[in-house]
Amino acid sequence: MVEKATSEIVEEQEFSAEDIASVDTIIERYARKPGALIPALEEIQEAIGYLPKSIQRRIAIGLRIPFSEVYGVITFYSFFTMVPKGRHTVRVCLGTACYVRGGKRNMEKLSGILGVGPGSTTDDRRFSLDTVRCIGACGLAPTMVIDNNTFKQVKPTKISDILEDYD
Repeated sequence: MVEKATSEIVEEQEFSAEDIASVDTIIERYARKPGALIPALEEIQEAIGYLPKSIQRRIAIGLRIPFSEVYGVITFYSFFTMVPKGRHTVRVCLGTACYVRGGKRNMEKLSGILGVGPGSTTDDRRFSLDTVRCIGACGLAPTMVIDNNTFKQVKPTKISDILEDYD
């Protein structure tokens, strides 16, 4: 019998039996298909929200490929995540124009309100906070994006009001 690390047991307990069954069904569907890793990872992430190491190991075993290959693909492509994401993603632009016009202050205010730093998710999984280097709206600086909504000339004093619209 192979012993699991404590963190992997906690990760698997976080998922319901239905989630694990869904993962297993997806793995089975791709098990004998060449080049199936990325589509399988996309479906599994869509089904359960993220790809922790315990699930990566399950995928590696099910697809009969090395764990290092699964891990390598997940860490290479930015659309895969190994940590849970919030219902809403807040992206603060820290490109040059946004930075000099207050982007850093906005990030500090958001971190204080949400209680998390960049690259993290609130405990209630309401928000994930990220930085971006440019969203291509330099004339509107400083900007931030929540989901698909862009906010222009954001002032730290308005951030709480903006967040209230997202449940």
